[in-house]
Amino acid sequence: MKFLRKFLKWILILFVLTIAILYITDTDYLLKAVRTIYLKGHKTAYLEDYKEFDNEVVANGTAQPWPNHLDYNSAKETEALQKMNKDLGTIAYVIIKNDSIWFENYYDGFGENSKSNSFSMAKSYVSGLMQKAIEQGYIKSLDQPVGDFFPEFSEGMAARMTVGDLSSMSSGTNWDEAYYSPLSITTRAYFDDDLAKVILGLKMDDEPGQKYKYASGDTQLLAMVIEKATGKKLYDYLSESFWKPLGSENSTLWQVDSEANDLVKAYCCIASNAKDFARYGKLFKDHGKWNGKQIIDSAFVAKSITPRFPESPEYGYGWWLIQDYKGKDFYMMRGHLGQYVIVQPEDNMMIVRLGHESLKVDYNGEAFTDDIYAYIDEAYKMMKQN
Repeated sequence: MKFLRKFLKWILILFVLTIAILYITDTDYLLKAVRTIYLKGHKTAYLEDYKEFDNEVVANGTAQPWPNHLDYNSAKETEALQKMNKDLGTIAYVIIKNDSIWFENYYDGFGENSKSNSFSMAKSYVSGLMQKAIEQGYIKSLDQPVGDFFPEFSEGMAARMTVGDLSSMSSGTNWDEAYYSPLSITTRAYFDDDLAKVILGLKMDDEPGQKYKYASGDTQLLAMVIEKATGKKLYDYLSESFWKPLGSENSTLWQVDSEANDLVKAYCCIASNAKDFARYGKLFKDHGKWNGKQIIDSAFVAKSITPRFPESPEYGYGWWLIQDYKGKDFYMMRGHLGQYVIVQPEDNMMIVRLGHESLKVDYNGEAFTDDIYAYIDEAYKMMKQN
């Protein structure tokens, strides 16, 4: 018994020392990571982790349900698609043809209105909100310096960083996009209670506006610029700019760093469903119009889905680009673990896939993984069944 008391005493001392070291070294965000992710058996963020964080509501307005296609759900999933959906934990697979639901299926207990984490698909929305702020006169143009809003970026190379550089992932900062390292800035940003402090501490590695480097920090800083320029919380601005005008059927949630600071995790973390996510894809497919009304400038839509840098043809302004795949061009919203809204405008079709896993990807290495191409291929095979 004496030995047990001494053992427990030392365990308690070690625990207290560990906590103290985390706070002293400013890595106490790891406590939140352990509590919300690692102790639940996950190695990284997961689809329903929004339940573990503070969220703000993105309100919807008058719902505009998608119509069902005349051939609704008449086709069957191919064997290859069935296997991939099972192996990678798909929760939603939807094909939209001619602005109608042509096929939809849901898995693993999820349904058409179930919420799940958008992850980086949110970046496409933030880029669009930047454009809305430009159209409404809050931001001068894509060329306005970030330093106009945050003096932390008003000296040296940082002074040449523009709003457009943030949208096109070319800030030149030292952000490291590492999802599985507990000590990376990406992990810190996900769990830290003061996200602005993390972002405003970024340093410059390269001249801004010269080359593409995928960096979630760019989108987060862009969101902070939008909030400062408009004087509006980003979750409210999303609601008034897109969520309500596009007739979303459900209100949604956007994670914030903490209840006290109330800053959205703008590079990720909108909790919604496949058919409401698809609305933003339709908006861009239709050149910024919704039901005949111009919601966002068509010239910006065209710019968004055009590579800014010829040597990086996979990215435009907030959108991923797949060029000349089997003679067709696609653009897509894309998020961690395989959240996709894939648009093919000439065929007037979209493919939405949400799920627990994707094939592993290095956003600064190979641009697209085989699962993306397979979701496209199998959709076209299904459409040939009719």
